[in-house]
Amino acid sequence: MATYFSEASFKFLRGIARNNNRTWFQTHKADYDAHLKEPFQRLLTDLQPGLAGVSEHYRAAPSGVGGSLFRIQRDTRFANDKTPYKTWQGARLFHERGRQVEAPSFYVQIQPGNCFVGAGLWHPQPDTLRRVRHFIVDNPGSWKAAAHDAKFRRRFDLDEDEMLTRMPRGFPDDFEFADDLKRKNFVAFRVIDDATMIGPRLLKTLETDLNGMAKFVDYLCAALDLEF
Repeated sequence: MATYFSEASFKFLRGIARNNNRTWFQTHKADYDAHLKEPFQRLLTDLQPGLAGVSEHYRAAPSGVGGSLFRIQRDTRFANDKTPYKTWQGARLFHERGRQVEAPSFYVQIQPGNCFVGAGLWHPQPDTLRRVRHFIVDNPGSWKAAAHDAKFRRRFDLDEDEMLTRMPRGFPDDFEFADDLKRKNFVAFRVIDDATMIGPRLLKTLETDLNGMAKFVDYLCAALDLEF
């Protein structure tokens, strides 16, 4: 079985965390390309058959421009933190209509001590959030199956970093899944330990996780009238 990342991948990310400046990055750009960018592009290519088995409407695009891989450069225009580089590398497996409309996606991240795979809607626009909430109220049974199935919740967590303190206006306080209506993000995720991230079972692990999150993403697609 193939490996993608290595201890050298983590070494680069620890280095950029300590030396987050353009001079250091340019000096070590060859390491970035060899140990992060190119391995991630190979991983994305190898994920394509498994992802197609999950949904024919999602893409793992290894291309350097406009593909799945996020730039390591940070957008600092409106940020208080002006450090120029991310200290992680991530990739989004996106819906084929994701360029035109807001859509749930799958996500893979490598960072020392913070590797994970996830899926869903992160910081959706207010209209998208409203549509998902109404869909949950109208379809609680299938939401329970998609987000609260015991097998699903044994493997995946739901993001709870950002929650409303009160029920959003217009929604019933006594709803069975009231806490879910307070979510600002609809994201499921699972932590991947560093050893797995650099080991030979990464591809198989991710394929299992994509399948495991399929019903959750399918539900969010249905809420937004998207094919899955």
